[in-house]
Amino acid sequence: MNKLIATLIAGLFATAAFAQTPATAPAAPAAAVKAEAKETKVVAKADAKETKAAVKAEAKTAKVEAEAKKDVTVAKAEEKAEKADAHAKAHKTKAKAHAKAEKAEAAATPAPVVTK
Repeated sequence: MNKLIATLIAGLFATAAFAQTPATAPAAPAAAVKAEAKETKVVAKADAKETKAAVKAEAKTAKVEAEAKKDVTVAKAEEKAEKADAHAKAHKTKAKAHAKAEKAEAAATPAPVVTK
C-alpha cells in the first residue's frame, strides 16, 4: 500500500511539474496559422473570381434573353400592324364596292315621275 501511495504522489508531482513547464513550440503553430491564412486568402480570391464569372455569365444570358423578348415583341407589333393595314385595306375596298353598287343601282332605277 505504501508503494501505491508513493507512486500516486510521485505521479501527482510529475503532472504538476509538467503542467507548469512553458510550451516551447509556439513558433511552429504561428507559421502554420500564417500559411493557413494565406491559403484561405487564395481560396477566397478564387471563389471571388468564380462568383464574378458566374455573375457576368448570368448578366450576359439575361441580356440575350431581354433582346430576344424585345425582338419577339417587335415582330408581334409588326404583325399586328400588318394585320390592321390589311383589315383597313379590305374595309376600304368593301366601301368602294358598296358605293359603286349603290351608284349602279341608282343609275339603273329611273327617276320617279311626279304627276300633278
